[in-house]
This record gives sequence, structure tokens and C-alpha cells, in this order.
Amino acid sequence: MRFYALTPPLDTMLDKFASWGLQAVEVATGGYVGKSHCDAKKLLADKKALAKFKEAFDSRNLTISSLSCHGNPVHPNRKLAKGFHEDWTNTVKLAKALGVETVVTFSGCPGGSPTDKVPTWHVCAWPTDHVMSLEWQWKEIVIPYWKEQSKFAAQHNVKVAIEMHPGFVVYNPEHVFRLREKTGKNIGCNFDPSHLFWQNVDIVRAIRYLGDTIYHFHAKDTHLDPVNMPIKGVLDTVPYDQVEKRSWVFRSVGYGHGELEWKQTVSALRTVGYDYVISIEHEDSLASPDEGMQKAISVLKNATLFEKTVKPWWAD
Repeated sequence: MRFYALTPPLDTMLDKFASWGLQAVEVATGGYVGKSHCDAKKLLADKKALAKFKEAFDSRNLTISSLSCHGNPVHPNRKLAKGFHEDWTNTVKLAKALGVETVVTFSGCPGGSPTDKVPTWHVCAWPTDHVMSLEWQWKEIVIPYWKEQSKFAAQHNVKVAIEMHPGFVVYNPEHVFRLREKTGKNIGCNFDPSHLFWQNVDIVRAIRYLGDTIYHFHAKDTHLDPVNMPIKGVLDTVPYDQVEKRSWVFRSVGYGHGELEWKQTVSALRTVGYDYVISIEHEDSLASPDEGMQKAISVLKNATLFEKTVKPWWAD
């Protein structure tokens, strides 16, 4: 489970997670997801506070699967970029201090030119201005930044799990490989199906394509609206709380796609050798936090394979 800023105190949340039978927690440390439960800078400066923080998880037999620092460190607004970058570097340092191997983040999105003030997300090849700007973003901003940060993370024994997310330059599996090829194998991905469902990406095929580049996994669903999407298409800027007007909405696991799809997803993860945490991310505007979480847990408990695989005894 990943938890955000708008939540009860840490101990209250962890007690609830433990009572639900969860085994691991993904902790938000800055950027868009906030840091109310975990201020990396403060914890790094206070050894007693750091030890107390760690004990809160250990005492409940919960592990920290990853630290979540979702920002835009290549934002064209330098002040904003600096803040996101500081959250990122402090998160990596904290991960090392806690013995957490993975930090989940975004690739970020620069402006469309050196003079832009806001990020520019390109999604079409014509007019060719878009392609020219996109190549500038990658070559001049994104690749240099992540090449340096990949080395920084590796020095701290931390893997970088880039979450594919529309609005940023890395938003599909092909982009994960482009960034990885230019920055090193310490860069992998956080696979979140919810951001791929509405792009009409086949989840099982995407998992097989990405293989061992998957460093972390989010369990979140997406419902494709049968009324709005056929008329509007999948690109949608309507606010998330206006469910009745959107082409798609995020849902709890099982409310966008059935249990069979999630069983196939879990099996695909096993096929490529992923044997790590499945982190529930709850962003369902039609369900309360507790009920949405418990529904997701129910589906995933049925879909997930917990025991180790064995040699095919029937083939001997």
C-alpha cells in the first residue's frame, strides 16, 4: 500500500495496514505525493527520529517496499525543479539509511524550449515542431539529468523505478527502454497498469516486453467509460471528481478489470521473474479509502501467487 499526505497519523495507518494483513508499505517522501509521514531531510538529520521511524514498521512486521518521491525535477520553473530535486536526493539518501533498495519516481517533463515556463507534453508527430521540441527535451534535459542521477542512486545502492505516467516524457514501455539505454541499467520502471489501460496498452504483453526492467509494481485499476470514451476518445482533461463526464477514471482493483485479468497480470510478472511487492495505490473517487482498499486486497489475495514455484514434477 502506498499512502499519501491526506491520511491519519503514521502509527494509526500502520496499525490499520497490519490488521488488514498487509506485508509491505510504500512510503511517500516528497514531490507531488507529499511527505507528512516521512520528511527525508529531517530524518537524515536526527538519528533517534530515524530509528523510531524504522521501528514503527519493524514492530508491526511491515517492510518498506520502496520510497515514493514523485516530482518533476526537470521542470522549466527552476525554483520548482530545485525543490523536486532536493526531495529526490534526500529520498535516495534516506533509502540507503533505511536499507530500502528502490525509489519510485517520475521521469519529469521539461518545457518545450529553453524559454518555456511550464512543462510541455508532446503526443503527436505533426506539425513537426512537436518532434523537434520532443528531441530537444530528451537530448538536452531528460537524458543528461537521469544519467547523472542514475550514477548518484547507484552510489547509494538504490534502484530507480520510473513510473510510466502521461504528462511526463516516459509514459509507455518503449520510453522506459529509451531512458534506460542512455542512462544505465540502474534505471528501471515502476509498472502501474492504471496509466496504461487507458492508453490501450496490453498489460500482459507490456510486462513481457519490459521483463527484468520492472523494479516495482503498483496495483491500481482504470475503468474505461462506455458512454464518454467512444465519443471523446482517451485524452481527457476533465477533473477527476467529475466522474460522469470523464472518458476514464481510476478505480480500485477489480472495478475496472476483472479478477481474471489480474490473475493473468500476476502470472506475467512471475513469468519475467518479478517476485517482489504488489503495492496497492488507491485513487478511486467512487469508493472510500478503507472500502476501496479492502476491495482491492480481496481481489489481489485471490489473484496473487504467494508460494515459490516448483519444478514441473509432471514432466519427469
